[in-house]
Amino acid sequence: MRLLPREEKFFHYFVEQARLIAQASQVLRQAAEKGPSALREAEVAIARLEQKGDEIIHEIFTRLNQTFITPLDPEDIHSLGSHMDDVLDGIEDSVHRLVAYKIDPIPQAMIEVCRVIEGCALMLEKAFEALNAEKPLLDHCIEINRLEDTADHIVRAAIADLFDKEKDPFSLIKQKEIYEFLEMTTDYCEDVADALQNVIVKNG
Repeated sequence: MRLLPREEKFFHYFVEQARLIAQASQVLRQAAEKGPSALREAEVAIARLEQKGDEIIHEIFTRLNQTFITPLDPEDIHSLGSHMDDVLDGIEDSVHRLVAYKIDPIPQAMIEVCRVIEGCALMLEKAFEALNAEKPLLDHCIEINRLEDTADHIVRAAIADLFDKEKDPFSLIKQKEIYEFLEMTTDYCEDVADALQNVIVKNG
Protein backbone atom coordinates (compact mmCIF):
# COMPACT_ATOMS: atom_id res chain seq x y z
CA MET A 1 0.00 0.00 0.00
CA ARG A 2 1.37 3.42 -0.92
CA LEU A 3 1.54 5.43 2.26
CA LEU A 4 1.45 8.77 0.47
CA PRO A 5 -0.57 9.41 -2.70
CA ARG A 6 1.28 10.06 -5.94
CA GLU A 7 0.18 13.69 -6.10
CA GLU A 8 1.98 14.42 -2.84
CA LYS A 9 5.68 15.30 -2.95
CA PHE A 10 6.79 14.09 0.48
CA PHE A 11 8.46 10.89 -0.72
CA HIS A 12 10.15 12.76 -3.54
CA TYR A 13 11.62 15.22 -1.07
CA PHE A 14 12.69 12.48 1.35
CA VAL A 15 14.51 10.61 -1.41
CA GLU A 16 16.19 13.84 -2.53
CA GLN A 17 17.30 14.56 1.02
CA ALA A 18 18.62 11.01 1.48
CA ARG A 19 20.66 11.36 -1.71
CA LEU A 20 22.17 14.63 -0.46
CA ILE A 21 23.12 12.88 2.79
CA ALA A 22 24.76 10.07 0.82
CA GLN A 23 26.70 12.56 -1.32
CA ALA A 24 27.88 14.52 1.73
CA SER A 25 28.98 11.36 3.52
CA GLN A 26 30.94 10.27 0.46
CA VAL A 27 32.69 13.65 0.25
CA LEU A 28 33.57 13.42 3.95
CA ARG A 29 34.92 9.89 3.67
CA GLN A 30 36.97 10.60 0.56
CA ALA A 31 38.49 13.74 2.09
CA ALA A 32 39.32 11.92 5.34
CA GLU A 33 41.09 9.22 3.33
CA LYS A 34 43.03 11.75 1.23
CA GLY A 35 44.09 13.79 4.24
CA PRO A 36 44.01 17.40 5.47
CA SER A 37 44.74 18.92 2.05
CA ALA A 38 41.39 17.66 0.76
CA LEU A 39 39.29 18.69 3.75
CA ARG A 40 38.87 22.41 3.04
CA GLU A 41 37.44 21.73 -0.41
CA ALA A 42 35.23 19.05 1.13
CA GLU A 43 34.00 21.53 3.74
CA VAL A 44 32.82 23.89 0.98
CA ALA A 45 31.14 21.09 -0.97
CA ILE A 46 29.37 19.74 2.10
CA ALA A 47 28.18 23.24 3.08
CA ARG A 48 26.55 23.55 -0.33
CA LEU A 49 24.86 20.17 0.05
CA GLU A 50 23.68 21.14 3.53
CA GLN A 51 22.16 24.34 2.14
CA LYS A 52 20.28 22.34 -0.49
CA GLY A 53 19.11 20.03 2.28
CA ASP A 54 17.80 22.98 4.27
CA GLU A 55 15.79 24.06 1.24
CA ILE A 56 14.26 20.59 0.92
CA ILE A 57 13.37 20.42 4.61
CA HIS A 58 11.78 23.87 4.38
CA GLU A 59 9.72 22.66 1.43
CA ILE A 60 8.63 19.56 3.36
CA PHE A 61 7.48 21.62 6.34
CA THR A 62 5.78 24.20 4.11
CA ARG A 63 3.89 21.50 2.24
CA LEU A 64 3.01 19.81 5.52
CA ASN A 65 1.45 23.03 6.81
CA GLN A 66 -0.51 23.47 3.58
CA THR A 67 -1.86 19.91 3.42
CA PHE A 68 -5.19 19.50 5.20
CA ILE A 69 -5.21 15.69 5.23
CA THR A 70 -1.95 13.75 5.23
CA PRO A 71 -1.92 9.96 4.72
CA LEU A 72 0.93 9.76 7.25
CA ASP A 73 0.65 11.30 10.68
CA PRO A 74 1.99 14.86 10.36
CA GLU A 75 4.27 14.28 13.36
CA ASP A 76 5.88 11.33 11.53
CA ILE A 77 6.58 13.46 8.47
CA HIS A 78 7.99 16.20 10.69
CA SER A 79 10.09 13.68 12.62
CA LEU A 80 11.60 12.17 9.48
CA GLY A 81 12.41 15.59 8.07
CA SER A 82 13.94 16.87 11.30
CA HIS A 83 16.10 13.80 11.86
CA MET A 84 17.36 13.84 8.26
CA ASP A 85 18.26 17.50 8.69
CA ASP A 86 20.25 16.52 11.80
CA VAL A 87 22.30 14.01 9.78
CA LEU A 88 23.43 16.60 7.23
CA ASP A 89 24.17 19.07 10.02
CA GLY A 90 26.25 16.43 11.78
CA ILE A 91 28.33 15.77 8.67
CA GLU A 92 28.88 19.51 8.18
CA ASP A 93 29.82 20.03 11.83
CA SER A 94 32.29 17.15 11.66
CA VAL A 95 34.13 18.32 8.56
CA HIS A 96 34.18 21.89 9.88
CA ARG A 97 36.00 20.76 13.03
CA LEU A 98 38.43 18.60 11.09
CA VAL A 99 39.40 21.73 9.15
CA ALA A 100 39.25 24.24 12.00
CA TYR A 101 41.26 22.08 14.39
CA LYS A 102 43.89 21.29 11.73
CA ILE A 103 43.96 17.55 12.46
CA ASP A 104 47.03 16.21 10.67
CA PRO A 105 47.40 13.38 10.05
CA ILE A 106 43.80 12.12 10.18
CA PRO A 107 43.77 9.19 12.65
CA GLN A 108 42.78 5.86 11.16
CA ALA A 109 39.90 5.52 13.62
CA MET A 110 38.41 8.80 12.39
CA ILE A 111 38.60 7.54 8.82
CA GLU A 112 36.87 4.33 9.91
CA VAL A 113 34.00 6.28 11.51
CA CYS A 114 33.65 8.37 8.35
CA ARG A 115 33.28 5.10 6.43
CA VAL A 116 30.60 3.98 8.87
CA ILE A 117 28.74 7.26 8.37
CA GLU A 118 28.84 6.70 4.62
CA GLY A 119 27.50 3.17 5.14
CA CYS A 120 24.63 4.52 7.23
CA ALA A 121 23.88 7.18 4.62
CA LEU A 122 23.76 4.63 1.80
CA MET A 123 21.34 2.53 3.84
CA LEU A 124 19.15 5.59 4.40
CA GLU A 125 19.11 6.25 0.67
CA LYS A 126 18.11 2.65 -0.03
CA ALA A 127 15.46 2.74 2.70
CA PHE A 128 13.72 5.83 1.31
CA GLU A 129 13.95 4.54 -2.24
CA ALA A 130 12.36 1.30 -1.03
CA LEU A 131 9.60 3.23 0.75
CA ASN A 132 8.91 5.20 -2.42
CA ALA A 133 8.80 2.00 -4.47
CA GLU A 134 6.57 0.19 -1.93
CA LYS A 135 9.33 -2.32 -1.17
CA PRO A 136 10.50 -3.71 2.20
CA LEU A 137 12.92 -1.46 4.05
CA LEU A 138 13.26 -2.99 7.50
CA ASP A 139 16.57 -4.69 6.67
CA HIS A 140 18.08 -1.31 5.78
CA CYS A 141 16.99 0.10 9.14
CA ILE A 142 18.46 -2.89 10.98
CA GLU A 143 21.77 -2.42 9.14
CA ILE A 144 21.87 1.24 10.20
CA ASN A 145 21.41 0.13 13.81
CA ARG A 146 24.29 -2.34 13.40
CA LEU A 147 26.54 0.30 11.85
CA GLU A 148 25.75 2.79 14.62
CA ASP A 149 26.82 0.16 17.16
CA THR A 150 30.05 -0.35 15.21
CA ALA A 151 30.73 3.40 15.34
CA ASP A 152 30.18 3.38 19.10
CA HIS A 153 32.82 0.70 19.58
CA ILE A 154 35.34 2.45 17.30
CA VAL A 155 34.89 5.79 19.04
CA ARG A 156 35.07 4.38 22.56
CA ALA A 157 38.30 2.56 21.77
CA ALA A 158 39.77 5.58 20.01
CA ILE A 159 39.00 7.94 22.91
CA ALA A 160 40.40 5.47 25.43
CA ASP A 161 43.56 5.27 23.32
CA LEU A 162 43.73 9.07 23.20
CA PHE A 163 43.70 9.38 26.97
CA ASP A 164 46.33 6.66 27.19
CA LYS A 165 48.77 7.99 24.58
CA GLU A 166 48.12 11.65 23.72
CA LYS A 167 50.38 13.95 25.75
CA ASP A 168 49.16 17.26 24.34
CA PRO A 169 45.94 18.21 26.20
CA PHE A 170 44.80 20.56 23.43
CA SER A 171 45.18 17.87 20.79
CA LEU A 172 43.34 15.43 23.04
CA ILE A 173 40.41 17.81 23.50
CA LYS A 174 40.17 18.59 19.77
CA GLN A 175 40.31 14.97 18.67
CA LYS A 176 37.85 13.85 21.34
CA GLU A 177 35.35 16.47 20.20
CA ILE A 178 35.63 15.39 16.58
CA TYR A 179 35.09 11.76 17.51
CA GLU A 180 32.00 12.76 19.46
CA PHE A 181 30.57 14.73 16.52
CA LEU A 182 31.23 11.83 14.14
CA GLU A 183 29.60 9.37 16.53
CA MET A 184 26.67 11.74 17.04
CA THR A 185 26.13 11.75 13.28
CA THR A 186 25.67 7.98 13.30
CA ASP A 187 23.19 8.46 16.17
CA TYR A 188 21.24 10.85 13.95
CA CYS A 189 21.18 8.21 11.21
CA GLU A 190 19.78 5.74 13.73
CA ASP A 191 17.13 8.29 14.70
CA VAL A 192 15.96 8.37 11.08
CA ALA A 193 15.91 4.57 10.96
CA ASP A 194 13.87 4.45 14.17
CA ALA A 195 11.41 7.01 12.76
CA LEU A 196 11.08 4.92 9.59
CA GLN A 197 10.39 1.80 11.64
CA ASN A 198 7.72 3.71 13.53
CA VAL A 199 6.07 4.57 10.21
CA ILE A 200 6.19 0.91 9.18
CA VAL A 201 4.52 -0.18 12.41
CA LYS A 202 1.78 2.45 12.13
CA ASN A 203 1.04 1.82 8.47
CA GLY A 204 1.90 -1.85 8.05
